[in-house]
Amino acid sequence: MTSYRPIKTAVFPVAGLGTRFLPATKAIPKEMLTIVDKPLIHYAFEQAQEAGIENFIFITGRNKETISNYFDHAFELQSTLEEKGKNALLSATKDWLPPAGNIAYVRQQEPLGLGHAINCARNFIGDNAFAVILPDEMMVSEKPFLKTMVEFYHANGGNVLGVADCAPEDTDKYGIVDVQSEDGDVIQVKSMVEKPAPADAPSNISITGPYILQPEIFDLLSKSQKGKGGEIQLTDSINTMIQTTKTSGIRFVGKRYDCGSPSGFLQANIACALKRDDMKHDIERMLKEFIV
Repeated sequence: MTSYRPIKTAVFPVAGLGTRFLPATKAIPKEMLTIVDKPLIHYAFEQAQEAGIENFIFITGRNKETISNYFDHAFELQSTLEEKGKNALLSATKDWLPPAGNIAYVRQQEPLGLGHAINCARNFIGDNAFAVILPDEMMVSEKPFLKTMVEFYHANGGNVLGVADCAPEDTDKYGIVDVQSEDGDVIQVKSMVEKPAPADAPSNISITGPYILQPEIFDLLSKSQKGKGGEIQLTDSINTMIQTTKTSGIRFVGKRYDCGSPSGFLQANIACALKRDDMKHDIERMLKEFIV
């Protein structure tokens, strides 16, 4: 059986302005808004850890220093918690941090889209395949989705994309897959179209992420011209790469929350709170007060 080099690095594009959450995101990165008591970026980070990722690259922008502060020790806070014997809170503050040297921050100097953001990581990836995790997409499933994708990659290689069915009328919100073949939840991708009108969409299978990409994507991204929306589109480079590199889609099975929208963000908060024993009954009682 062919074996493929393990996926050890994940890229997190977190340079966006988060305009749908203004005025809050004037001062707070969208990725630091909390789902119950953990920021959104923490859930994406956990997904990477669960998949065996060891190195973490954050593609940041202006006013994103809070993210780097979060992934660092807070010695004054930790000392205070230790002195007061608040060991559970102390553990929640620091025990999940990766070793020193396993996190890097790269500034995306221009807001030129997802493809441009990923290309900013090229000098840190080298010749290895890597994962891309979009913090806006909170994906809850019985088995961590990225872990499923990594296991598929280790057996099959190529590029691997997280995909999901969308409503046919919503194809203009997503990158859409043109299907070559389909076997259960595994799809062989023929090509992709960025946000097609419903009448022009080749399917209703949307690209949600995460992604597992071969390093050759960087040569294509470096030469890519601005596409739809005046941005460097990742789908354009993957489309070119499909001609020489097998590209598979793995259909997500579970509950997906679009935390890039206020309504999806609120839904994720409620869903996560309902799963906690210390909050469930209070949340249920609160919801009943609003349901007439």
